[in-house]
Parts: sequence; C-alpha cells; structure tokens
Amino acid sequence: MRAAATLPGFDKGYQLLEIGPLSSEAANRLLDQQPTPPTGRTRVRILQQAAGNPLALVELARATATRQSDGSSVEGPLPVTDRLERIFAEHAKFLPEATRRPLLLLAAADATDAPTASRGLPETDDRAWAPAERAGLVRQDGPQISFRHPLIRSAIYHAASFEERRQAHLALAELLSEEPDRRAWHLAAATMRPDEDVSAALQETADRARRRGGYAAAAAALQRAAELSPRREKQARLLSEAATMAVFTGQLGWVEHLAAEVRGRSDDPALIGRASLATGQLMTLRPNHAAAFALLTHIADEAAAAHSPRVLDALAAAAVVRYYSGEESQQQRIEDLLPAIQDSSVGGALRAWVLAVSDPNGAGASLAPALPGLIAEAKDDAGSLTALAIVAWLLDRTALAARTFDAAFGRWQARGSLPEGLGCAAGWAYLEQGRWAEARSVAAEIAGVASTAGLDHAEACARALDATVLALLGESADARRMAEQALALVDPLESRSVAVFAHRALGLAAVAEGDYDTAYARFRSAFTDGGDPVHYHVSYMVLAELAAAAVRRGRQQEAAELLERSALRLGGGMSARITALLDRGRALLAEPEHAEPYFQAALADEMGEQRPFERAQTRLDYGEWLRRQRRIAEARPLLTTALDTFQRLGAQPWIERAKAELRAAGIEAADSVVPSAFTELSPQQQQIVQLAARGLTNREIGERLFLSPRTVGSHLYRVFPKLGITARSQLRNVVEGTLSGLGAQI
Repeated sequence: MRAAATLPGFDKGYQLLEIGPLSSEAANRLLDQQPTPPTGRTRVRILQQAAGNPLALVELARATATRQSDGSSVEGPLPVTDRLERIFAEHAKFLPEATRRPLLLLAAADATDAPTASRGLPETDDRAWAPAERAGLVRQDGPQISFRHPLIRSAIYHAASFEERRQAHLALAELLSEEPDRRAWHLAAATMRPDEDVSAALQETADRARRRGGYAAAAAALQRAAELSPRREKQARLLSEAATMAVFTGQLGWVEHLAAEVRGRSDDPALIGRASLATGQLMTLRPNHAAAFALLTHIADEAAAAHSPRVLDALAAAAVVRYYSGEESQQQRIEDLLPAIQDSSVGGALRAWVLAVSDPNGAGASLAPALPGLIAEAKDDAGSLTALAIVAWLLDRTALAARTFDAAFGRWQARGSLPEGLGCAAGWAYLEQGRWAEARSVAAEIAGVASTAGLDHAEACARALDATVLALLGESADARRMAEQALALVDPLESRSVAVFAHRALGLAAVAEGDYDTAYARFRSAFTDGGDPVHYHVSYMVLAELAAAAVRRGRQQEAAELLERSALRLGGGMSARITALLDRGRALLAEPEHAEPYFQAALADEMGEQRPFERAQTRLDYGEWLRRQRRIAEARPLLTTALDTFQRLGAQPWIERAKAELRAAGIEAADSVVPSAFTELSPQQQQIVQLAARGLTNREIGERLFLSPRTVGSHLYRVFPKLGITARSQLRNVVEGTLSGLGAQI
C-alpha cells in the first residue's frame, strides 16, 4: 500500500507494509499483460520512467499506446492518460507562481538534471517548494527535491503549454552550459523547427555516446539530430547511422521505424541498404528466420551488383540465420554469394565468420590454423575479436574462444557495456571450459535484454544455455522448466539450433535422474529418423551422450549405426573434439574385448583437457569399464581424477556416480569441503555473494549495489575459486556455513 494512505477503520492496531518497486522481470511481465504492450524504445522509456511503480507502468503504457509512436525521440517525460493529467494538474493549478515555475523545471529535467533543476532558478528557495510539498506533489530529503510519484512528473509536464515547456528547457540548457550533452538535449526539446546548430550539437553528443558504448543514447541523439536537420539528404544519412547504432539495443521496432524513415527521405541505395541491413541483423534474433534470411540475401545481392563492401556484412548476418535455422537450402544460397567476397581486401574476420558459421565441418574447418593470427591482427577491435571468438568456438577451439571472448569483453567494457545480441556462443565456450557460473551470467544477461526487447529467439538461446548448466548441476526440475521455455519461444523448424540444444538439456536432466528412456529419446531427436543431423553443428555434440543412454536401454545397434553414419558424413572436416566424442561413443557401444582402444583414443589428445566435463565423463566411463574387467588398480586413478573434476564443477549427479564406482573399487571418497574463505572477501564481494545466495539475479544485485550486471558476474567468477565452489547454487551453503561458524565462535 502507499506509505501515506490511511484506511478507514484501520487508524491503529495494524502493521504498515510498504511495497518496494517491481523487479525488472516483474515490470516486463506487467507490461506484457497490457491491452497494447509497448515495444522498442518506448518500452525502455516506460521502464526507466516508471522505476518499477506498477501504476506508472500501467498508465504510461496506456497513454503511449494512443499518443506516441514507437520511434519517438522527443525529450521529456512520457505522457499520461487524460484522466491522471487532469487530477494532478488540479493539484498544481492553485500553487503560487514562485512554486509552479521550478516545479515545471523539475518536471522537464531527467534524473541526471534534477539536482540542477531543483535549485536552478534564482528565486527558488525552500519556501518556494513548501506549497508543492503540502499538495503532495514533491518530497524534500535535505537538499534533494523529487516528485512523490513518477506519474506526477509526467502530468505536470504535459499539463503545461508548449511555450511554458520550451522556456523550461531553455532555462535548463542555460543552467547546464558546462554539460554539452544534456544542454544539447534540452535545446532540442525547445526547438520545433529545423536548426543546424542544435542538430550539430546532438551529432557531437552521439559521437561521445558511441565512443563510450552508449549505443541507445547515440541512436536517440542521431534520430533527433536528423529531425532538426534542414536537408533531407543529411536527415537520411543521420537516420541510417541511428539505425546502425540502434541494432545494439535489441529494439527491432525502433530499428524498423528508423529504416522506414530513411526510405521516406532518400532514394540513395547505399543509405537504404545500410538501414535495411540493420533491420535484417536484428531480425536474426527473432523466430522468423526465413524472412530474415530472405531480406539479408536480397541486400547481399544488391550490394554484390553494386560492388559494395556491404555484401560481406549482409552475408555475415545471413550466415547467422543459417546457423540458427539449420536450414540446408540456405547453405547453397550462401555458397552462391561467396565469390562476391573472395577478392575483398578487407574483412578477414568477417570472411572467416561466414565460412565457419555456415559450414564449420567443411570450408570452415580449414580456418583453424589461421585463427590465432587473425585474432592477433584484430588487437583492439572488439567487434572482430568477438566474431573470431565465435569462430573459434564453432571450430571446437574452446580455450582459444574463451580467451578471445575475455579479451573482447574487456575492450567493450572500456568503451561501455557490452552490446547484447551477440548470441550465446560466449556462454557455451565458458560452459565447455568449466566456467559454469560465467555461462549462467551470460545467459541471464541475454535473456533479460531479449525478454525486454521481445527478441524471442535470443531469449530461447539463453534459456537453452541456462537449462544445460542446470542439468549438469543436477537441478533437473529447473533445467526442464528452462528448456521448455526455450522450446515454447521458437518454431523448431525455424530455430533448429535452439531445438537441439533444448532437447539435449532435457536429455541431460533425465540422465541426472536416472531416466535413460527419456534421455535416449531426447538425444535421438537430434537426428532424423534416417540418421541425418537435425542441425549441422549442434547435433554432433550429443553423439557420446546418445551412445551412453543407448547402452542403458539396449539400443546399441541403432546408436552404432547413427554414429558411423555421422562419421562418414563429417569425413575429413571432423574436429578433434567430435573425434573424441565419437571414440567415446564407440567404446561404450563396442563389445568389451574391443572397447579399450576407443577409450584410449578418446583420451589421447591433451587438448581435450580444455573441456573438463567431457574429459571427466570419458575417464568415468573408462574407469567403470576397467573395474568391470577386474583391473581395479588401473581404474582407481581414472575414477579419482573424474571425481575431482565433477566436484570442482559441482556436477552433483556425476559426483554420486563416480563415488559409487570408487566404492566398488574399494575407495571411500570424501565429500568435497568448501573452504571458509568468505570472511577474506572484500565487503562488496561479501554483499554480492550474500545477495546471490538469496536467489537474486546479477541484474537485481546490480540495481541494489549500483553496479552493472556484468561487473556483478565478474566479481562472482573471481570469488568462486576462493570459496572452493563452481556453481551459484552452492553459495547458500557457503553463507550459511560461515554464519553458523561465527555463531559457534561466539
């Protein structure tokens, strides 16, 4: 209830419960339930201005549904419904002029400008604010003045005449003369006619925002700069640049609006192509991949005909669609366009990307030796580093991929927050390398942004990634819930990669519970009835798991035929990782007298250590086989090493299985002990750990501690080794153990 409310008949004898703001997830769910759910940039502005207040979320959503377009760039608070505007305006109507002027100034300011606005006018002092405070419009906290409710700000602002609002923005621009970015925005809000000077100031603001990684701010400034530019040609150019920047926000509605504005202002094919490419790049994160692929290849055709370097960008985005969809016919279309980029003297990273993403087992496989050199050449180019990191992951160079992602993220952070929409490849690389907490952090960030922006495919990718980690940790119910969410977000024929990843997670969850019938069915679904891969890259990752489940269910012959068909199909393009998975599968399916050479081959390549969980699975299988052959002394080291890895990772079901095998081999394995290193962490790290142990997401922790979600994830990654854990689910035991230990000392 509202803190100031008094319920009739309840003037005493009851507890007052103050409800805080909604979390980001809850606020988004509330917006989704509105008659016309807001999208794009409008949705983001509603979330920012409502600050978690449920009434503000509902009212702003209703008002903007009828009074503001998705792409609006007008400065100032969003409008409220006429009913609320009348209610709050009635409160302000009888205020003295000395109060009304600073009140409007405060309404015209955003959170950054509020301290300046509250003390800005020469005649403004504490007495000027008193009538507004008595009317319930503002609250004073020392020198700070703020509106009691976000809707009051909107109502006060929109109840004023345009001239009054214009004068307020001009006053703020003068007060903020030493802050060029904020000054430019207030000048823009006070300008309704073309003005080259104000447009130029906004372009400078956009350039500064872009350099620090503020893509949303850069796109918004460029859009407003275009609206204020007097020349149509320049308007189109600025809008095209804005569309390119807006891609990084994940807001497809905004990008589509900007692209439409470009087409309405220009016939220049280069500008139109650039804006259309931005739309196509973002469409890859939506479920309708057929439409995205058609648009992107059309852009590539036009660029190739015009000998434009944009053909490479369009083809790179089309390759992403090919990966997500897994549609074989799209590969032929890409191959038809490849000659257009073969002679290009630029774009080495993108050329590698197109080849590896569209055909990692064929043309892409030849790139592996050149990858380290390409990465070294990329140096400080975060975009190229990220593309090459994904290439390394696709070619099963896991350690190189993870290192390159780390380097790319560091460079993005130096300029600002990492743009979302790069996909979950970083999370998969971290998962394979045993950095499970970081993998979950990547999944949480992408899912949060994708859910807000309505990018269903991107959200599904993140859910499938998280489901896989949860299954490996033994949290089967949560894993199933996440995987089923992923499947519900996409069409499995349009997003085969997500479908196979999600079914693999469901299979792993079934293995964790000992349900091998379900596990086999889930793993088998990665291949067609005829034995062909459903997805040309992801399907091969389940070969060994499928073989293990087949042995438990008596389906060895079917599984063996599928493995050999896959080996024949892959041929010489098979990576060392897939070779090891095939060898493990063959060892499990072979007659006992023929199994050992396959186990030894699966463990022969030392590079396999970069994927510790897969390595430990093979050691566990080999150790089991040796024990059953009564070669106990040889089995024990393999089983012990496997158990150590599972304990370090927190893979509980596999821990129990390894312990059971060791007991059968005559060794009683000790439980892993979590060191009591909590008190040695910094105060901020302790806060983060305690909040994470309570179940808060990185984003929610960041909001409380004024940190970015990625910074929170980085802290957690650094403290996990200190605490002797690898999974977020283990944090509660750490915190509770520390507290009980302190209690015992007292």
